[in-house]
Amino acid sequence: MYNFLKSVVKKFIPKDVLIKNEDHFRKLLKPLYQGQNHECSICRTQLKRFAELNNGQLICPVCGSLPRTRRLHDVLENEFLKPNMSFLDFSPSRMLYKKWKNRKDIAYFPTDFEDEFLSDYHYDITNISVEDNKFDLIVCYHILEHIIDDRSAMKELYRVLDNKGTILIQTPFKEDGIDEDSSIVTPEDRLKHFGQEDHVRIYSVSGLEGRLKEAGFITEIRTCKEDLYHGLSEDETIIICKK
Repeated sequence: MYNFLKSVVKKFIPKDVLIKNEDHFRKLLKPLYQGQNHECSICRTQLKRFAELNNGQLICPVCGSLPRTRRLHDVLENEFLKPNMSFLDFSPSRMLYKKWKNRKDIAYFPTDFEDEFLSDYHYDITNISVEDNKFDLIVCYHILEHIIDDRSAMKELYRVLDNKGTILIQTPFKEDGIDEDSSIVTPEDRLKHFGQEDHVRIYSVSGLEGRLKEAGFITEIRTCKEDLYHGLSEDETIIICKK
């Protein structure tokens, strides 16, 4: 049902109108999904079920959060996000942007270079125009697989992170090595080789960790458990980096 309604809405409502009024449209779905079997940890709606997308991911029909977004929210709120922090967030999801933008106890820097996500800044991750050691917390989720010069991006992340700060990094992962080829440039070929039209590589966990260590980071690999009540996926990996 969710996928059918989504296709109908996208067919008849312009994208800019849909984004501006997303919260209002989603409220119309709430009576269809409310129940006691599950809960979205971001919007706190209790649900009889999450909606399932065509790719199998469980989306909250009320706020639009995906499993990785809910996991990120929980990890940050419970462990890493503290008052008076300076927080750099690359290409934030809309629901987290709205939530953290309203917090008065943190300095929030949501950024998106190509202006495809809600943001207030447009930092180039390979040349971030701020001073050294500025940010206490950085979230770099599903960004590095888009960046041709990922080593320069990692060096910049290291430079702008405070000496006691933390970066949370995630990308799509494969089993072994890093698949990349600078001669693969067309959207069609990138989709074929890297799984998405705007991806330039696929990392393995160990491959990405190795490059992060080359940039100077101390890394921790965290593999998260499944949580059916909150609609969280099993074996989700986050790389936590410090100086």
